[in-house]
Amino acid sequence: MKNLNRRVVITGVGTLNPLANDIASTWQRVINGESGIGKITLFDARDFKTRIAGEVKNFDPIARFGRKEARRMSRGTQFAVAAAEQALADANLTINAGNRDKIGVIVGSGMGSLDPILDNVTLLNTRGIKRVSPFFVPMMLADTPAAMISIKLGLRGANMSVMTACATGNNAIGESAITIMRGAADMMLAGGTEASILPIAIGGFNQMGALSVRNGEPERASRPFSLDRDGFVASEGAAILVLEERDHALARSVPIYGELIGYGSSADAYHISTPCPNGEGAVRAMRSALDDAQLQPSDIDYINAHGTSTTVNDVGETAAIRTVFGEYAYTLPISSTKSMHGHLMGAAGALEAILCLKSMETDLIPPTINYEKVDPACDLDYVPNIKREATVNITMSNGFGFGGHNAVLIFRK
Repeated sequence: MKNLNRRVVITGVGTLNPLANDIASTWQRVINGESGIGKITLFDARDFKTRIAGEVKNFDPIARFGRKEARRMSRGTQFAVAAAEQALADANLTINAGNRDKIGVIVGSGMGSLDPILDNVTLLNTRGIKRVSPFFVPMMLADTPAAMISIKLGLRGANMSVMTACATGNNAIGESAITIMRGAADMMLAGGTEASILPIAIGGFNQMGALSVRNGEPERASRPFSLDRDGFVASEGAAILVLEERDHALARSVPIYGELIGYGSSADAYHISTPCPNGEGAVRAMRSALDDAQLQPSDIDYINAHGTSTTVNDVGETAAIRTVFGEYAYTLPISSTKSMHGHLMGAAGALEAILCLKSMETDLIPPTINYEKVDPACDLDYVPNIKREATVNITMSNGFGFGGHNAVLIFRK
């Protein structure tokens, strides 16, 4: 661990999400306050309480990978590989024998690959065991997106999956940074992927009462911190970042989006699906990230909140921010971009990390759209409805997941 003083920067990003299939278009829609939420088209949802979601649009896996290869990857793996290819191109990196052994991958998913499970269980029950795909097992494994990125791009460094529910993206980025800091890699591809707009997932979340049922106005359904919120909006997609040791990036003379300077992780140790009412676990993760970055709370210029649009999460996160930031919490800009792209679950933290980097690059703070009614329990500055110009040098990104997983990242311009 002697190299933990190595600095880590971000040199490439890639994403497919409900707003767009590249970061430039995604960012433009975010600062315009546009929504990517619509009616579910991936299955017949007419009998479901929730009939809306954030789907990736205009993505043709057969055109991208060819029919044979596309059929051997789950939808989530397809997203992950496409986003990784995009991020690597953005980082202007050519993989060769001289660098491939020092480039690794940590990519996770909140739900894993449910689609091949559903497809092959149906085949087993209706047509018999001989119809089950020989590719079923590798297709459904949670580590397959990371493995396929490695195989497709020829990356032979550390390779693994992280699964911490909706904190997955943040944990993948944080653990990748540690891998670089300790000298085990010069570069890492890190992030998350999710493709769970499926009957079993939407139905399960409905049974929990977790999803919005504002079916008549999909674009207005995700409304974090607003008093009339009624649940989160499930989304799909992937987001991948290229993390790189700073001197390595400078030697390549490539543009740098920002530096990852803080990472904090904690557990609520409270409940499998409900966060601590006072946000205690989130408090410890945020404080840990601040300590790691050697910063004071007043050094943070903007927080991209976890902000799911559920009653319990938004109140708990607000309480946690008040605890960590004190009086400064009331003047600190906070927004939830989930109001626009929905909740990408395992990919959420990675997409929101990218949006933090773009906020620093442009000195623009994304809005929380659909913020219409003040909740007395959510009394902070959520940058309602319209983007804001501001000097943004340091950002915090929060990610909290079922099981009480908390992961927080801090980036510097």
